[in-house]
Order: sequence, then structure tokens, then C-alpha cells
Amino acid sequence: MTSPTTLVVEQLTKSYQTAEGPLSILRGVNLAMNRGDALAVTGPSGSGKSTLLYILGALDSPTSGRVALNGQQLDGLNDVELAQFRNSQVGFIFQDHHLLPQCSVLENVLIPTLAGQGADAAAESRARELLRRVGLSDRLTHRPAQLSGGERQRVAVCRSLINSPVLLLADEPTGNLDRTTAESVGSLLLDLNREQNTLLICVTHSPELAGRFPRHCALKDGLLEEQ
Repeated sequence: MTSPTTLVVEQLTKSYQTAEGPLSILRGVNLAMNRGDALAVTGPSGSGKSTLLYILGALDSPTSGRVALNGQQLDGLNDVELAQFRNSQVGFIFQDHHLLPQCSVLENVLIPTLAGQGADAAAESRARELLRRVGLSDRLTHRPAQLSGGERQRVAVCRSLINSPVLLLADEPTGNLDRTTAESVGSLLLDLNREQNTLLICVTHSPELAGRFPRHCALKDGLLEEQ
């Protein structure tokens, strides 16, 4: 039995007004992915990789085209609904971990739950389990400054998964890491993608990381090309 398509992107465009006229970044991106799929997106700087990611995660809006996740079209949502969608359906991992320095590891992972039902016992149990899974059970009360770069990024991965998102978006998640740590974080992302049955899209400049993904697309001239 074929799995239902979870993410549908149709003829997505994005352009900006400049003094010289419209600047087209995305020129008609199409994409379909099922839950459990993992896609790496590569391309030169300025090709629109991050722009695409932000539109898929409802942090930006397209000029035209449509994005639908689990049948829900993003262009039909108001600001409050978009905020709820981001918090409940999408997990974000950025090149910089963006952990709060005054909060412990456990508290940082629980932050996304505060916009919903709050950090109840079930959420804390899930946070502890995620941190155990990434090898940080002995770091629960540590502050970010007490962690290595790889450990901080692992905390950020756990934070992105705390609300059990459908869609996990990673923007250069290994860009600030040394090669060995980058390989470890890459393995972690792919392992958790399979275990959590998320839909993973990772933007990267690393051909090594992209080569480990089941699917790989390059963004060229505003279009996604399957590699």
C-alpha cells in the first residue's frame, strides 16, 4: 500500500523587489515527500536554499504557488494559525544552536512546549528520553557554555523533536562543526528521522552529508533538480 503524500509543494516562486526590478529567487519549485523521507538540498550560496526552507516552515511566505502539509495549505492560515502550525508541526535546526544560555539542557529542550500545553510530566519524560538517545543523560542540568559544539547541536536536535513534528527542517546543521562531530550529528539526524518517522529536509553545503541522504536535490536557477 502506498503511503499518502505528506508534503506537497507546487510551482513555488519567491521574488523580491529591488531598485533594478524584481529579483527571482525561486522560479517554480515542485516537491512531494512522504513521512519518513529524508532529502538533502544543495546549491551555491544565494541560490535560495534557506529561503525555500523558511517558506516550507511557515517562517516566510511565497510570492506564488502552494505548500501543503498533511493536506493543510499554508496560504489559508492567519498569523495565529501559522504560529500554531510552526510550533506543533515543524521542528527547526539551524547552523547556530540558538540555545538560551541561562537555561539548562533540559529546560532548553522543553522551551517549545511552553507555547502549547506547557512542560508537563509527559513532555519532561519525552525530553529526558530524547536526551538519553543522543547521549546527554548526564548533561541535563548543564548550561550551554559547559557543552562542546557538538553537544550543543545535539541539544538543538532534541529541542526540534520535543513536540513530535511531522516536518523537520535543518539549515546547515553541521556547518559550525569539525568533521568528526559533523559526521556524528549527520548520523544522528538520519537515525532519528527513521526512528521518529519524521519528514526531514536538510540544506547543506557539505557533499559528504548530502551523499548520505536517500534523496538529494540541487537548487539551480530557482528550480529543484533531483540528483
